[in-house]
Amino acid sequence: MICWILLLINLTSCVCGTFVVNVTQTSYQAEENHNITLEWTFTTNTDSSLNSLSVYCELITDQKVSVLYYLHEGVTVPQSQDEQFKGRVQCDKDVLREGQIRLHVSRLRTEDSGLYLCEVNTTYGVSYSECRLSVTAAVVEAKPQRPTVRPQPESPQPERRGRIGLYVGLTAVLLAVCVGLCSASCHCFTKSADKKGNVSVAV
Repeated sequence: MICWILLLINLTSCVCGTFVVNVTQTSYQAEENHNITLEWTFTTNTDSSLNSLSVYCELITDQKVSVLYYLHEGVTVPQSQDEQFKGRVQCDKDVLREGQIRLHVSRLRTEDSGLYLCEVNTTYGVSYSECRLSVTAAVVEAKPQRPTVRPQPESPQPERRGRIGLYVGLTAVLLAVCVGLCSASCHCFTKSADKKGNVSVAV
């Protein structure tokens, strides 16, 4: 009886020892508001199905631990997801049968930085692996300032130029008429003075 128990323990340890979870990349860097895909791989078994597969992924920081994604026996459990990742995480369930975990995280935030741990639990083993993500703040480019354009002095409009010319012309005509009238008056005065016998001096 004891031999059977020892044999069972050895077989279990051997089976569990063959199950491994690996992360495809140990470190990620991204910018705020961008998207990223975190990937893990795990050992598959031809006899297993998604109904026996559980995946638990979380973010570990100095402040807290947040649930990124939880799949329990082939069924996603969205209510367990932390509020920080609501509506921003998607998993490709089609590749789970191939031993791949792809988590797409969209609209990254700086508080998404930290250690990401993914644990896989199957009927033939349990294992986990982790990676680190660093999200930097987006760089805001300063808008180029437009040069200040000083308003140019308004040039006289054609109507105003026409009026000015008209005024100048009328003034010249009036001056000519005045000069003519003055000359005529002087000439008449000279003739009348000659007829009366007065001495006149012509200017």
